[in-house]
Amino acid sequence: MSQIALTERGNAAVLTLHNEAKLNALTVIMLKELEGHLSDIESRSDIRALIVTGAGPKAFCCGADIAEWGELRPEEFARFWVHGGHRIFDRLARFSKPTIGALNGHAFGGGLELAACCDIRVMTPKATLALPEAKVGIVPGWSGTQRLARLLPEPVLKEMALFARRLTAERAMNLGFVAEIDDNPLAAALGIVEDLADVSRRANELAKAMIHGAVGEDTGAVIEALGSAAAAASADRYEGVHAFLDKRKPSFEGR
Repeated sequence: MSQIALTERGNAAVLTLHNEAKLNALTVIMLKELEGHLSDIESRSDIRALIVTGAGPKAFCCGADIAEWGELRPEEFARFWVHGGHRIFDRLARFSKPTIGALNGHAFGGGLELAACCDIRVMTPKATLALPEAKVGIVPGWSGTQRLARLLPEPVLKEMALFARRLTAERAMNLGFVAEIDDNPLAAALGIVEDLADVSRRANELAKAMIHGAVGEDTGAVIEALGSAAAAASADRYEGVHAFLDKRKPSFEGR
């Protein structure tokens, strides 16, 4: 059975982490499945949004499975586990469609970093957020000190990363990290997706890209993508392409 299940609820794709015996801790297989699902979902025009949630009532995701990385050599840990996970998390963070993290339970370490990759988050009232890596002698490796620094105030992030203190749902919402608190975060997330019915898909994608450019989320690619789209819509592009195909010199004057 897949450890990350894909279901469809209306025009939303729902990815559910299924490793409940280990509080939905992330494994190598789960990371690979996540990457594959993201590629498939992004190419589908019938899907308007992506929701990420966890199985069971206890945890959204308690982080990375220590059994998967605990015995890795330092260079393996950095190259394959941290760098590889970073690439996949960046893929989610830069996803073109709107994304919602439905935090059905606690989000610790890599689980919190996964939630941070979503555009917005909905959280059950009894859940907490934490960065407990220092308790096992490591540091956040999947953007916990980088992306989270854009989403939480510096003192709060230090409180979590240095002292391993937890954030309650209420405090997370007051800080703007969580959009809503709900006993059924998946249902709440699906309700938010319904708002997309009256939203232009193209405007939605462009607005997300522009915001990412403003906050430093893959700024270089965002600038070049927007510039390329503008150039591709111009008469110069039409003339240049056809001149190349016709094996003649292009004429851009007055265009």
